[in-house]
Amino acid sequence: MPDSTPQRADYRHFQPIITRWHDNDVYGHVNNVTYYSFFDTAVNTYLIEKGGLDINDGEVVGFVVSSACDYFASIAFPEHIDIGLRVDKLGNSSVRYELAVFKTGEDEACAAGRFVHVFVDRATNQPVSIPGVLREALQQLVM
Repeated sequence: MPDSTPQRADYRHFQPIITRWHDNDVYGHVNNVTYYSFFDTAVNTYLIEKGGLDINDGEVVGFVVSSACDYFASIAFPEHIDIGLRVDKLGNSSVRYELAVFKTGEDEACAAGRFVHVFVDRATNQPVSIPGVLREALQQLVM
């Protein structure tokens, strides 16, 4: 768990998301597993729009090999949120993302997560070097 609650200024890119009716669980807040969907949405939107990742026909795909999340405050439907994104470590075939969930207009995170993508050849599922354009986009997120 982080030593302190992450702040909005700690992140390089933000993906706006609106929670959905079915995101709430029986306790009246967004269920913990839904945060991972928010993280996937933020990362993959960035990779597609900024890095040119072709999720349908590209030769390279990213596999999540590790993930975790810490929770600080609840969010619920209806809520406008921003997913903060940064890169903690950029390797040859892998990248470690750090993410945070912020209520729109708030500086303190409601949750903070991390996950590792390993980029692989779609046909063989073997790790490959991160392609140039994708690497350049990821480099822009390094803190």
